[in-house]
Amino acid sequence: MTAKTVGRLIGLCAVLSTSAVLADVKLPSVFSEHMVLQRDVPLPVWGTASPGEEVTVTLGDQTQKATPGADGKWSVKLPAMTAGGPHTLAVKGKNTVTIPDVLIGEVWFASGQSNMALTVNRADNFAKEQAAAKFPQLRMFTATGPAAKEPQADCPGSWAVCSPETVGRFSAAAYFFAREVHQTLNLPVGVIHSSVGGTPIESWIPAQAQHEMPELKGFFESAEKPVAKGNDEALKKRYEKQLESWKKEAADAKAAGQKAPKAPRNPLATAARKGNIGGLFNGKIAPFIPYAIRGALWYQGEANTVPAKAPYYQYQLPLLVSDWRKLWNQDPRDFPFAWVQLPNFKGAGRDIPLVREAMLKTLRLPNTGMAITIDIGNPDNIHPTDKQDVGHRLALWALGTVYHQQVPSTSGPLPASHAVEGDRLTVTFSHADNGLTAKGGELKGFAIAGEDKHFYPATAKIDGDKVLVSSPDVKHPAAARYAWDNNPSCNLYNGAGLPASPFRTDDWPVEP
Repeated sequence: MTAKTVGRLIGLCAVLSTSAVLADVKLPSVFSEHMVLQRDVPLPVWGTASPGEEVTVTLGDQTQKATPGADGKWSVKLPAMTAGGPHTLAVKGKNTVTIPDVLIGEVWFASGQSNMALTVNRADNFAKEQAAAKFPQLRMFTATGPAAKEPQADCPGSWAVCSPETVGRFSAAAYFFAREVHQTLNLPVGVIHSSVGGTPIESWIPAQAQHEMPELKGFFESAEKPVAKGNDEALKKRYEKQLESWKKEAADAKAAGQKAPKAPRNPLATAARKGNIGGLFNGKIAPFIPYAIRGALWYQGEANTVPAKAPYYQYQLPLLVSDWRKLWNQDPRDFPFAWVQLPNFKGAGRDIPLVREAMLKTLRLPNTGMAITIDIGNPDNIHPTDKQDVGHRLALWALGTVYHQQVPSTSGPLPASHAVEGDRLTVTFSHADNGLTAKGGELKGFAIAGEDKHFYPATAKIDGDKVLVSSPDVKHPAAARYAWDNNPSCNLYNGAGLPASPFRTDDWPVEP
């Protein structure tokens, strides 16, 4: 056989192989064994196959057909189904993909950075939680794909059925939320978890949407400089030099029986993981659109507390919520969205109050909620391990507002209005369910200022759903603040035991 003939055969095999791949019906990873589909809404199912090939999709007694276009993409929308299962999803073309153990129930999308990514085996009381984690109708899909420069059609990952063997790898905040919803409603619950530690919010929003927002112009002028292409080679050389120095220091430490110093981080690898502007949306959000979900949960913000970024979060979080809703093509009334307000943390060099305030302000969007966690953080650890209360507070909001269940309260107290009355400032609160209370003694955490903008510690007294704030040092008050510090000492709660959100009544420029 001549070399030319061999070459032709190799080429023919390549063509045949490509044709075979094109002929195969294929679905994104989220359509896989143990999946949960959203009840009571039409169900999008999509994938790829050979152009022009008839694709038949069957779930229970529902069947829909589609014909892929020239790009090989196809999609169907199955009629709404009631909660139950297990069912089998079958997709047939020239081949058949069969997906067993499909449940119909409630599906939530959970995203953010490390505090959403923190797993159950790192949360409080893991041994106890692990032993109790016998919930076969609670499942979690964990996305493992990377950031991307363009929106992706698929994101690697898999569904896992909740059990003592699997729960340790679940997102803790999302798990404790889902467990309470599951136990209260007695329905299957699925969570699609897609988060990456250390990542900023701008990585999770489509780049175009951000660039179209005038309020973010200043943000981009500073944020994109560190990832400019011209810096790549210099950053690489500097890292390689640091790595060589570290290797020598580590070897010397080992020889001396000492602990090795921490290895330097590769800045280019870090930038790639964080996805830059929109990269994580492309790689870890876009692939799941338009999977039918009930709503979304968000736990992020730490990476945006640096003073240069914090002022922009008030524009970025509402943009993320609105843009995800638009891309999922859902009315806000059909797309509940809640987030976790950042907890107490010392955080030197951070402007945490400004990000907390942005989260509070974003509640102006319809059908949104917030778990206030100012009392359950760890002052010395940015990753507090009490994720049980985080999940519980998110679940209270969802059960009360989304599922219309009777709950003690759906939120901690939120400032509703304020007024100056002589030498004191009165703040009125919403969500003062069963009355306001000072936990553990006298009410603390308030400060008051006059027009000179100099704040003094204030005396604060509860009067029904109001707090009366005053100080002998401020005869003519102009503003009050509560828990306005990275790690505040504060104790205002409602009768349901939920803490009040940090806030301020002024809009004065904040010094970093």
